[in-house]
Amino acid sequence: MALAALLSPVPTLRAQDGYRPAPSNLAARRWFRDAKFGLFIHWGIYSVLGQGEWVMNNKGIPVAAYEPLALRFNPTKFDAAAWVALAKAAGMRYITVTSKHHDGFAMFDSKLTDWDVADRTPYRRDVLKQLAEECHRQGLGLFFYYSQLDWHHPDYFPRGSTGKTAGRPEAGVWERYLDFMDGQLRELLTNYGRVSGVWFDGMWDRPDAEWRLGRTYALIHELQPQALVGSNHHRRPFPGEDFQMFEKDLPGRNTAGFNQTEVSALPLETCETMNDSWGYNAGDKKFKSTRQLVHYLVRAAGNDANFLLNVGPRPDGTIQPEFVERLQEVGAWLRRNGESVYGTRGGPVPPQAWGVTTVKGDKVYVHVLERPPGELTLPRLPRRVASARVLGGERVRFEETAAGLVLHLPERAADEYDTVIVLKLR
Repeated sequence: MALAALLSPVPTLRAQDGYRPAPSNLAARRWFRDAKFGLFIHWGIYSVLGQGEWVMNNKGIPVAAYEPLALRFNPTKFDAAAWVALAKAAGMRYITVTSKHHDGFAMFDSKLTDWDVADRTPYRRDVLKQLAEECHRQGLGLFFYYSQLDWHHPDYFPRGSTGKTAGRPEAGVWERYLDFMDGQLRELLTNYGRVSGVWFDGMWDRPDAEWRLGRTYALIHELQPQALVGSNHHRRPFPGEDFQMFEKDLPGRNTAGFNQTEVSALPLETCETMNDSWGYNAGDKKFKSTRQLVHYLVRAAGNDANFLLNVGPRPDGTIQPEFVERLQEVGAWLRRNGESVYGTRGGPVPPQAWGVTTVKGDKVYVHVLERPPGELTLPRLPRRVASARVLGGERVRFEETAAGLVLHLPERAADEYDTVIVLKLR
């Protein structure tokens, strides 16, 4: 992922001008907006050191000293079926997995390099092939995260803001690197079945470079027209992109210090971690509570966005129990309350300190996350209210007045995380 301090203004880039999404792409956008919840997976040979995915840069490890990590990466406990089943149990509808992170190491069997999991590790198997097969078997969408930044490849030159201690020769051919990148994307979009999308990251490392976005985006849309293209460049979307993402922030917010506050009309997604790290960090015990995660999911839905929640698996292929526990608990909450999240859009009442609203058909869902005392007054809704009830429970008394809609909340919270009140509109 990105670091705020690395950002600088981005000039106008030549993207896929004149792009017109195919009907299958438009259908995929609707599916994506309905899905609401996905699993982000940051996994690579950096997990061996247990200090996060930026360890090569942060510790100043040169390529020659970093490459031997591959010999220590042997995830014999990796079970793709169990990972996908866990995501499904959490109520997630898709998985976004790192195919190549900033260290340049491919978690798939690339024929363009031997710097990959099938050639350099004792495991010698294609991780993404296994995961793709299970996603297809169990009915989850699959996105490939791909880092445009590369601390390993000699042709990633001139150097950007990061990776300066990698010890590579101060020479390289930028166009040759872009050809390599497009070649790996062609492999990912040709050899792994239906792909739901490509999740780019790292362009902020060289914001003034010619990234040849138009050619790359056209390649993706040609090979798999339904595949959604998004980029974590923290700017307004460029032509050829199909969704807009926000890192560690809800749409329009910039508490993390590097997000674009302009919200486009494209489908939206926000991503966040279970603790403070993306890749496996053995010392990071700052786990978010299930309550915090449910609130983030619900606030994302109220902002008309998906929530992509990250796990960083351990080098043996297992997901640490604190992550598993929270995923299972969020899934249990969604089994009770999923009607108010899946397939909804941001509701008629803008997000508030007390919570948010979502809408689907003639129903408005009022998510009371921070309960006010006694009653809750909403602005007047576009249509009259026919009935109000707690989701799956009792009726709620209400009054429509000149000041707005007054909901008399039940004496006790109907749910430990989120009291959902369903308004049926006339």
